Amino acid sequence: MSVTAAAGFVASGTAAGIKPGGAPDLSLVATDDGSAVPAAAVFTQNKMTAAPVVTTDRHLSATRGRAAAIVLNSGNANAATGSTGVDHAERMCAGVASGLGCTPEEVLVCSTGLIGIPLPIDTIESSLPALVDARSGSPESSLAAADAILTTDTVRKLSVAERGGFTVGGMAKGAAMLAPNMATMLAVLTTDAEATPDQLKAALVDAMPVSFNALSIDGCTSTNDTVIVLASGRAGPVPAEDLAASIAAVCQDLARQMAGDAEGATKVVTFTVTGAADDHQAAIGARKTAESQLVKCSWYGKDPYWGRIASELGSAGIDFDPDRLSVSYGGHRVATGGVAADHDTEALIAYMEQRDLHVVADLGLGSGTAVILTNDLTHAYVDENMGTS
Repeated sequence: MSVTAAAGFVASGTAAGIKPGGAPDLSLVATDDGSAVPAAAVFTQNKMTAAPVVTTDRHLSATRGRAAAIVLNSGNANAATGSTGVDHAERMCAGVASGLGCTPEEVLVCSTGLIGIPLPIDTIESSLPALVDARSGSPESSLAAADAILTTDTVRKLSVAERGGFTVGGMAKGAAMLAPNMATMLAVLTTDAEATPDQLKAALVDAMPVSFNALSIDGCTSTNDTVIVLASGRAGPVPAEDLAASIAAVCQDLARQMAGDAEGATKVVTFTVTGAADDHQAAIGARKTAESQLVKCSWYGKDPYWGRIASELGSAGIDFDPDRLSVSYGGHRVATGGVAADHDTEALIAYMEQRDLHVVADLGLGSGTAVILTNDLTHAYVDENMGTS
């Protein structure tokens, strides 16, 4: 049931007419009684910040971290829309609040889709009463909510973690324009654990480096990225470390699903840099390599061309000694000491046919380590991103 798996939450989804062809495009996640509960969020670091991000951040500040609902739309990002866009985001919140009986500030808002196009607010407002009325805790409603936030995604993204008598559930969307900080993506998490807004925010912040901030599909950071978590408290208090672990697990699972559904992807690649001077340098090297078009094209071609990896690491601006570099694909070492290494060619060819690849570059300089989740670059990605239609 993902986002309604935790006790105390309901959801719904509908087609409001934002997208052509009648595809689902309006989603709601809310507390089952319309009351505000502890909440927290993290947002894109892009300074071209979308109106819904501004509005949600403002509402969380006004309520000191409490929310009763999140309304989300796909098909239009409501970004680069000026003060009119903020007004439209506020009107979405007010429409939901009217139906739930809470204040507009207790409603958060997310949008995803094309940038620079005014939101069809009249169409959305006319659909909000039915969206609110349709909310329920059923699996079908949860799936409808998850479907209504998708854009170029080909599948819905859902995750649930259960431990110690409490549950964390989540739904997300994201298939491209994925790069830290964060990885165009939206995610909504719910839990029935009892927690304060500060505890939820700390757990989210800790989860980002191992999940959405460890994901890069194309090196492009969206204007709308948002991750929100709500806590109903129905399961009572739980150890803070257990809650943080469950939130991180759900975020990691959703991030991996995004990598697997990236536009045109045929490979999901876990790229690890070890042996760097420190973790910070390892992260720089990992990101530089994972975002290289040449490296990503070689993965698409099923070619373990380690020379491209070596070149990217050598130009990353980090400590680097070519005589200490080794590279391996799935445990098959293809380079040692900066030169080609003997390996089982047939076994490596078979490995490169797999969808999930694990590539490790050891710099041989220290204990620094970083991992980034990425994918290959294909013709289909170009086809998807040649225009706005």
